[in-house]
Amino acid sequence: MKNTFRALLLSSALSIAAIHASAQFSLSVNLSIRTAPPALPVYTQPPCPVEGYLWTPGYWAYDEVDGYYWVPGVWVRPPMTGYLWTPGYWGYAGGIYGWHPGYWGMHIGFYGGVNYGYGYGGSGFVGGEWHEGAFRYNTAVMNVNTTVVHNTYINRTVINNTTINNTTVNNRPSFNGGAGTSARPTVREQAAIRENHVQPTSEQFAHNQTASRDRNQFAAVNNGRPATTAMNSVGGQRFSQQGHNAPAPVTRPAAGMNMANRSRQPHPQQPRSQQQHPQQQPHQQRHPQPQPQPREGGEGSRHREH
Repeated sequence: MKNTFRALLLSSALSIAAIHASAQFSLSVNLSIRTAPPALPVYTQPPCPVEGYLWTPGYWAYDEVDGYYWVPGVWVRPPMTGYLWTPGYWGYAGGIYGWHPGYWGMHIGFYGGVNYGYGYGGSGFVGGEWHEGAFRYNTAVMNVNTTVVHNTYINRTVINNTTINNTTVNNRPSFNGGAGTSARPTVREQAAIRENHVQPTSEQFAHNQTASRDRNQFAAVNNGRPATTAMNSVGGQRFSQQGHNAPAPVTRPAAGMNMANRSRQPHPQQPRSQQQHPQQQPHQQRHPQPQPQPREGGEGSRHREH
């Protein structure tokens, strides 16, 4: 099993330290995930709330009990000036799906050719750039409130048929390999993989954990259409696919939805009514009739009585 999962990872990606807090940031070689993640949902990006925040795309994470759940795309503060976010991605090989964790770095690395949109069209990042210690936003592909964020520019040449432009998506595979994307890392992406990386921030960890506790985010419940697809900040306002206010989270049982459902089922060999109300014996059986007296005739008569 371990060898199979190692085949999923590029040799250079194996140098990234595993963070065992959530499915976004680690890959457990003990998992055997044979079901593909759902397609990426179409959703509207909320406007950037604060100057200097960077967009981190939404993605499908995995829970060992209840399966895939959607972690909303969200604006976050980078760990340091000049760093960009390389999203994680699912890879398929040998009949198994494995997770390649995302990371912060000076350059964008390989993220499986997955079109996450809003600057992440499958390779590189065209949603903005660092310039003289400040981040500049490309409003051709990023949703920015220019009354709040002033360091912007427009470059429409980066828009093509594999990039999300506002709410339109033309290509939505959520994993690399098999029936997903067939992308391979470019020379530039290979160089980025070998650079020093910074693990996800504590806010990103918390964001993932919050999603894992919301029943509405699980594919088993939402059929690939999560209630909350994006947020304007960690712990901030929630948005639906159409950009409207999303419903409040519904807490998932601590033991998982599958375990909770099984615990509510009646015993398979006994009707529920019998479990709750044991059947009473007929009334007349509580008052037995007098036994008949034996007739005269010795053993022969007693034999007939049996």
